[in-house]
Formats: sequence, C-alpha cells, structure tokens
Amino acid sequence: MSPPELAGLYALTPDTPDTRWLEKVVCALLAGGCRLLQYRNKTADDALRRAQAAMLQTLCRQRHAALIINDDPRLAADIGADGVHLGRDDGNLAAARRLLGDSAIIGASCYNDLARAQNAAAAGANYVAFGAMYVSSSKPQAPLAAPALLARARGALCLPVCAIGGITLENAAPLIKAGATMIAVLHDLFQFQSAPARIRARASAYQQLFQETFFHEHQCRTV
Repeated sequence: MSPPELAGLYALTPDTPDTRWLEKVVCALLAGGCRLLQYRNKTADDALRRAQAAMLQTLCRQRHAALIINDDPRLAADIGADGVHLGRDDGNLAAARRLLGDSAIIGASCYNDLARAQNAAAAGANYVAFGAMYVSSSKPQAPLAAPALLARARGALCLPVCAIGGITLENAAPLIKAGATMIAVLHDLFQFQSAPARIRARASAYQQLFQETFFHEHQCRTV
C-alpha cells in the first residue's frame, strides 16, 4: 500500500470492550471514506487491546486506510500498524522511530505549545496535533488552543497539522480554514453508536466538508 495522505478526517475509536460492535462501526467509518484511524482504548487489558488492534489493522488494510495506535509503539510494531501517536507522557519519539522504522507514521500531541511541535518535528514526527480546540467531552479540563495556532504551525513547520478536541461537523470548518490539514474526531462520530449508517454518513460529510473548505481556501490563497 502506498503511504496514506495525512489529510482529512482522522477518526479516533472510543473505549469499548465490544469488539464486534467496534468492527461494525469502523466498517461504517471506512465505507464513509475515512482513511485515517487511531485506535484508542484506555480501559482494556493487553489481550483485548491486541485483539482489537489486529482486527482494525485487517479492516484498514482492506480499505487502504492507515491505522495509528495511540500511546503504544510496541503494540503498533507487533501488529504491523502504520504508526503510533504519542502524548506528553507516552515515551520518546526517537525511540518509537527506531522501533517502528523510517516508513512509520508518528504523530505527537502538542496541546497549545508551538515550541513542543517544533521539537517534535526536529525529532522526526510526521504530523503534530493541537488541542483541545473546543471544550471536549472526553477531556473537559484540557487547556484550549487558539485556531490561530494552526496557522502559525503551518507557517513554521513543513508537516501536516491536526486539530483535536470538541470538534463537530458544525464547528470544523473554521479550523480547516485556519490551517488544519487533519481533523481528529471521536464523540461526534460515535454518538450514533447504534446506527452504523449514520456513522457512515457523518464520515462522508466530514470528508466532503474538508474537501470543499480546504481546497477553496487553497485556491483563494494561490489566485
């Protein structure tokens, strides 16, 4: 598989012990056009996380999508995932690069700190993530990052920039206009947990919004 484009909807999975349900809703996401998926499960034991991650890796391979593992470079290496996403307390980026190899995708959480993003870029990150952009239901105490930071990061770094935190289909466009090349979403997709068809439609709507907004902005800036 050719390297995925780090752009558009970046779906984050919710904590769930139900692997069959997770498979069903991720199939819906991928059918809706999502090509970037991050596996997160903060509550599962090692065996369940490995089983779920391996299942998602199979699905992503079938759909030519990229699977990124949250926090765990070893799990990413063991199942052959496309990469790993590291937060402040999730280990050394350079060590993850040595483990996963040059072709792996490594992302870094940078919160509201451009200097942290610059350090991550120097250490070999493939993308940087800022947020929370809005108050997040999963991390309500997270400090907020200003949309202007996305533009500053795009100007300072030769890397894709991801926006995360409290993002919905209704508030995503200003972030894309500000410079986000990726939009990380969890709750606004999986709120339709019993309706895979609605998850599929929501994913498709995000991709359409991104294409319309990003490419319109790009054309305006190059005219």
